[in-house]
Amino acid sequence: MLGVAVTCLPFEAQARRTHPVDYTTVASTDVVPLSGLPAQARETHRRILAGGPFRYDKDGSVFGNRERQLPRQPRGFYREYTVPTPGERDRGARRIVCGGKVLSEPETCYYTQDHYSSFQQIDPRR
Repeated sequence: MLGVAVTCLPFEAQARRTHPVDYTTVASTDVVPLSGLPAQARETHRRILAGGPFRYDKDGSVFGNRERQLPRQPRGFYREYTVPTPGERDRGARRIVCGGKVLSEPETCYYTQDHYSSFQQIDPRR
């Protein structure tokens, strides 16, 4: 279980935070740089920060964390967004799940390529 919250705010906004996130406290396999994600995931992340528009009606809906793969938070904290998969006719298995009070300024974001079976925290600084 991951115990560190990773911010998804742009670098300039991170500088205003009083307690910067320390990515070194999480195993390197648990964190993925934003630049290391597929192009479709980077575009979805950009749209999250811009507040949309989104391709699918379910984008931005509450993610219940029923699998308990992410740190526990009150219901409504996490929202999910589809990462399009080339060649898929439906939404596919890839998602970004972000959490925070303001949807376009998430406190933490995670990427899953296997429909919630596993997650990697997104390090937006890299």
